[in-house]
Amino acid sequence: METISIDFIKENNVDQLIPLCGLHSEYERVPFDSKGKEEKLRQFLFKENPALFCLVAMKKKKIVGYASYMIQFSTWDACNYIYMDCLYLIDSFRGFGIGQLLFDRIKEESKKLDIKEIQWQTPNFNTRAIKFYNRTGGHSKSKERYFLDVI
Repeated sequence: METISIDFIKENNVDQLIPLCGLHSEYERVPFDSKGKEEKLRQFLFKENPALFCLVAMKKKKIVGYASYMIQFSTWDACNYIYMDCLYLIDSFRGFGIGQLLFDRIKEESKKLDIKEIQWQTPNFNTRAIKFYNRTGGHSKSKERYFLDVI
């Protein structure tokens, strides 16, 4: 496999991220509408104090995977943690350690910020991801996640 670089997304690459978000949502069996997403992601990724951080795996200037995260606060623990919102690779790039590179980079960023915990979730049918996360040393805490549309 040719060299893969891992770095924070640049403004001129956000247009490549949107199709990957669509593929990711399809993989997780949830609907996705790309309308307006590029503009909204730019707003949250590139403001002075970003609400969202996105690392991308690049091969020859093309995004082949991404991991996004945000800094959250835990009332119970009275400290910040990183919530990894997404980790996704194009199918043909899975199994080469790229997901581990993205995950390791989030761990590095966590250490830089003196944040001691990373949290994330994956659908219970995604057995491949569950095996990967178990190999990273992660452990599961079963909960149901609820969604409420507020219109």
